[in-house]
Amino acid sequence: MQSFNWQTVDRDSPFTRLDFRTKLTMMIVVTLIAFTWESPLAGGFLTLIVALACLWAGVKWSYLLTILKFMAPFYLFLLITMGFFNVEQVKTLTGKTELTPLLTVGSTKMTVEGTLYGLNVIFKTLTMVLIIPLAIFTTDINQMMVSLTKARIPYKIVFIFSSTLRLFPLLVEESRSIISAQRLRGLAIEKMGWLQKGKIYASIAVPLILNAMAKSQKLEVVLQAKAFSGDPDRTFLQESILTNKDYLLIIGFLFLLVLAIILYVKFGVGKFAWLF
Repeated sequence: MQSFNWQTVDRDSPFTRLDFRTKLTMMIVVTLIAFTWESPLAGGFLTLIVALACLWAGVKWSYLLTILKFMAPFYLFLLITMGFFNVEQVKTLTGKTELTPLLTVGSTKMTVEGTLYGLNVIFKTLTMVLIIPLAIFTTDINQMMVSLTKARIPYKIVFIFSSTLRLFPLLVEESRSIISAQRLRGLAIEKMGWLQKGKIYASIAVPLILNAMAKSQKLEVVLQAKAFSGDPDRTFLQESILTNKDYLLIIGFLFLLVLAIILYVKFGVGKFAWLF
């Protein structure tokens, strides 16, 4: 059985050689731009760029497909609700008094503008979901801790964050072990319906939660035994140094954010009415 690890990238790329502070700046800038833009065209372009960057960095295509499959029901529900019921907000954004009908069900109309706004929300969430593995999957957890500490983030918060990243793969492995044991006993989960699968996975949740609580209690005992204080003035095995490339990229990302805001405010680039 293949072990689960946050660092799923199995090849070297320019992203793996960057300091995590640079990637953190990238995450913040891309997220702010995604929140600012209302146009599905601009949002879709940003999502495409982030997805291509993930593939270039070595994030597995199967992981991206898993995200899409998992989020597909939510996105479908979002498109339907936005298309049918998001009327007043879209009228305000477009300046129109009448919207373009796309589908009529009884007395309710699904509008083109509402559907496009739903697409924009989908692209926003996809961008934020994809930018996380682009930064985290290409960074060693220890190097991430050093970078965050040097970024003046309180060490206790950094420690909790890194502990979560280390604990989650263990829980995934335990869940896989439980499912494998059930398969060996003749339980064909693949042939079950969604309701039956839900019951099986719900039964797995109880031992997983108990194991997580037991591990957290053991960690608490170990930290108390070692007199953990959360003091950031400590030595690290690994170094985290910002190179010239990191400084250039940080400046470039900040410039991109300022440029996107100026284009949005002055010329309407990225606004929802930009399409109309």
